[in-house]
Amino acid sequence: MARHRRAENLEEDKPQLSISPLIDVCFLLLIYFLVTTTIKLKEQDTPMQLPSAAPTEEQPEIQPMFITVDANGYIYAGTGAAQEVLDTDPSQRKCPLLAQRVDLYKTAANAGNSEPLVQLYVEPNARHQRVVDVLNVLSRYKIDKVTFTDLMDEA
Repeated sequence: MARHRRAENLEEDKPQLSISPLIDVCFLLLIYFLVTTTIKLKEQDTPMQLPSAAPTEEQPEIQPMFITVDANGYIYAGTGAAQEVLDTDPSQRKCPLLAQRVDLYKTAANAGNSEPLVQLYVEPNARHQRVVDVLNVLSRYKIDKVTFTDLMDEA
């Protein structure tokens, strides 16, 4: 008696690829990178008031502090003959001399019960990073009234 074998269906032997472990691995990698990534808060949103479109007629309660950033990355305080060089090393991001001057100015403003006001003049070829360094120093001392100016009083 001869046995007849049936030919097996070849479609049933095809290997199947299960993607559910692949999805699990992708989610685990995503969670790993989200957890291990640190958020760098070096430059952040600063709560500074933007200048108005038109100048106001009322005078500020305190003389504004003038800060100049030149094309070489040097930072100056004051204007005219009273202008003083503060920080000359653009690689020094903390601007220690500017920080001391801003601290003195803010202390004097608080003693006179007024808010500190800073006017910032930036030369056209100045590096933007240096301007951000100055804004970071002002933000550190919670000075939020900053105006960019192109006119400097020669006093």
